[in-house]
Amino acid sequence: MNKVIIVGSGIAGLATAVRLKAKGYDVKIFESASHTGGKIHAFNLGDYRFDAGPSLFTLPHLFDELFNILGENPRNFFNYDKKTVHCEYFWNDGKRLTVYADKNKFLKEVHDKFGVKNSIISKYLDNSRKKYEITKRIFLQNSLHKVSTYLSKDVLRGLMSLKILDINKSLDQANQLYLNEPHLVQLYNRYATYNGSNPYETPGIMTLIQHLESHYGTWIPKGGMVQISKSITKLLKKNGVKIYLNSNVDEIITKGNRTTGVFSEGKKFKSDYVISNMDIFFTYKKLLKNFDMPNRVSKSERSSSAIIFYWGINKVFKQLDLHNILFSENYQNEFETIFKKGELTNDPTIYINITSKDVPEDAPDGCENWFVMINAPYNFEQNWDEIILKLRKNIIRKINKTLNINIQEFIKEENIYTPKTIETITQSHLGSLYGTSSNSKLSAFLRHPNFTRKIKNLYFCGGSVHPGGGIPLCLMSANIVANEFKDLSNV
Repeated sequence: MNKVIIVGSGIAGLATAVRLKAKGYDVKIFESASHTGGKIHAFNLGDYRFDAGPSLFTLPHLFDELFNILGENPRNFFNYDKKTVHCEYFWNDGKRLTVYADKNKFLKEVHDKFGVKNSIISKYLDNSRKKYEITKRIFLQNSLHKVSTYLSKDVLRGLMSLKILDINKSLDQANQLYLNEPHLVQLYNRYATYNGSNPYETPGIMTLIQHLESHYGTWIPKGGMVQISKSITKLLKKNGVKIYLNSNVDEIITKGNRTTGVFSEGKKFKSDYVISNMDIFFTYKKLLKNFDMPNRVSKSERSSSAIIFYWGINKVFKQLDLHNILFSENYQNEFETIFKKGELTNDPTIYINITSKDVPEDAPDGCENWFVMINAPYNFEQNWDEIILKLRKNIIRKINKTLNINIQEFIKEENIYTPKTIETITQSHLGSLYGTSSNSKLSAFLRHPNFTRKIKNLYFCGGSVHPGGGIPLCLMSANIVANEFKDLSNV
């Protein structure tokens, strides 16, 4: 019993394939698109190249590990540079903050701009580190849905540290308590968006998210984010993993309470195990039609989505870096409008990613490729054309005022993704970027597990299941799944 079929080639599917190949399994991947990578893909507009999906690269050691376990040198496949600046932040009141990778420079910047003592920020960062260290083995590296996870010293240590985890506070309340400076509170509230949640509802334990960035750094892959999926695909092909592109899986075949393979493009493919990297909602709706969809899948609140403007700009803006944030005036109203009303405010927070700052070939000389993203509600058939017309005017007005420019004069190429576009292209239910939201302290436990007790030898990986959305967590879900398999490499 050593044949495995993986449905979907998102980053979790690719990483799972690597880990199972290293364990000696015969792995095949079926992908409905014409490329691997799921949300991590790219396209061109004229002479400008854009990464369509995720734009933040952290924890590069998780990627290197995938090459190492197959005995390959990752530098022969994939290279990246560390950023000296994590992000440039801009506020409506004219304040600006550069978040440096160097901690001492960052502390000085915060003190110079906002008068906050170094000890306050250092204590906050250390508190976030402790949260991460306490919880990583419980919430991120193991299944929450197995008794064995709770019979460990890590859980005991976690239970003894409940106070420091701030589970009974919201992220905003925790940040208000520890920082008490409005600009910094808003800055660190932003990290709720890393899993598509509301900082005024998601628990205070989420201050640990920023630790992944402040401690491990931010990085830029040479050739852009798409090189992540391309390099792992190359690794898999070199090691004999068969990848079927343009190949829809129509059904996960079951016999009794066990999976026996899949139907794809009218053909039956037998396997001993099946792993779905497809959105868990569509896995049940399309591939497991004879099984009831769990309530935790059908009724859980979806994460936020996004509206993305891809602009080819024929000018260089030296005040901007790879990652840039233009904050809204009323952050709480922005999130209430998204999650409670399913709408956008007239003053949204704007994220601008410009890979040509570090990957010059992404734009012509003297030009930049702007990835302009706005947090948005998930898709429930809003009038996105009408929303886009209004939003475009609002963000241009905000960019012009904040940066003292006339950006509309320099937009030479444009493409737009709405939540509906994202749902169609990535098969993410309702266009949510991270599956379900984390707007309650029970969210981690309500995510679908990486297995089902109803069907033997069927597993799930990716952002819509445990431990959650975002590239690092998707890689961790792959590791959790792979740990369920015996090592056959030495048999």
